[in-house]
Amino acid sequence: MNLNRKNLSRIRSLICFAALVCLAVIKFDWLCQIALFVVKIIRPFLMGAAMAFVINLPMRFIERTLFEGKKAEGKRAAFLAKAKRPVSLVLALLLVALVITLVIVTVIPQIVSTVRVLAREIPIFAQSALNELDRLAVENPEIQKALESVKIPEIDWKEMLENVVNFMRNGMGSMVTTTVSFAGNIVSGTVNFFIALIFSFYILAQKEKLADQAKRTIRAYARPSVYEWVMKVARLLSQNFGRFITGQCTEAVILGAMFVVTMAILRFPFAIMIGVLIAFTALIPIVGAFIGCFIGAFLILVDNPAKAVGFVILFLILQQVEGNLIYPHVVGNSVGLPSIWVLAAVTVGGSLMGVVGMLVFIPLLSTVYALLRENVNLRNSRNSGGLCGGRDAARAPDQEE
Repeated sequence: MNLNRKNLSRIRSLICFAALVCLAVIKFDWLCQIALFVVKIIRPFLMGAAMAFVINLPMRFIERTLFEGKKAEGKRAAFLAKAKRPVSLVLALLLVALVITLVIVTVIPQIVSTVRVLAREIPIFAQSALNELDRLAVENPEIQKALESVKIPEIDWKEMLENVVNFMRNGMGSMVTTTVSFAGNIVSGTVNFFIALIFSFYILAQKEKLADQAKRTIRAYARPSVYEWVMKVARLLSQNFGRFITGQCTEAVILGAMFVVTMAILRFPFAIMIGVLIAFTALIPIVGAFIGCFIGAFLILVDNPAKAVGFVILFLILQQVEGNLIYPHVVGNSVGLPSIWVLAAVTVGGSLMGVVGMLVFIPLLSTVYALLRENVNLRNSRNSGGLCGGRDAARAPDQEE
């Protein structure tokens, strides 16, 4: 190898890269702590970017529907150009707030009333159970004799009092600390939410300018091939995330409507409330609807235990229809991902990051799948072209003969 300037630069780059890899392996826990610290600092801005992306979907639809394609001249055109972004943003926020308010108003009061019914019925049930036990003891003296033969250990009141005093002395301090920490987390979460919301407003207000600045920065510091690849991946990510959110919302609305209609036909109680609840929880891929099923079955159980069993059977039937017919076509086709990879993405994402991982990994894996499929097809076409060329070359002497 000639040790010219170009080769020396490559050797230095390889040495630096190998040193960084060794440092990352040796100090992996240290790097993880730094990464978690950085993520904690920028968490409000990450949340704001995610909120801006979600709000941008209805906002972009409103802009295309209300403002684009409108013929206007002079002052009216200038007014529409100025009002396009703020009006669309306000309408999109109102739409999101309306959906959340609908869920809260529909579901929360029914849950509160159910808890009140339980609080009223449980003492009555406990008293009737005690009365039944007394009746059984009177009608069956052998049960009473068996209970009397059981040795009940004596309670050491002195030791119990000492334990209570020790808890009051040592445990109350930790309890107060935990309470203060919990209150601090609530305040911090509220502040971070409003910071993220304001940051999302700034992003949505000047998204074209921010996108142009990002493109110019990448173009300035990267080679043209790298720039094109980064832009291609960014477009794929944006399309897949947007299609996934749209498909997930569509699937949730379809599933909720199916429950409302079938429960109303079969005369189940709380049809609208349970349908809205299942539609809302179905936004969590695959497993979300089961959360709505558990809450719905619990609410119906208080009103009519027999119908609660029927509701579980109905849920299993509709879940099979939704899982085998609706979800793969609506969500899987929207992101171009086969059903088996949707399940894999949900499983891996849920294991690593919980609910957020379930929502992120499907479009992320869809992007990786699209890039890998394109690269595999390109390589196969090259290989098949090479094989055809080799075959043609091998056949050429025969043709000349």
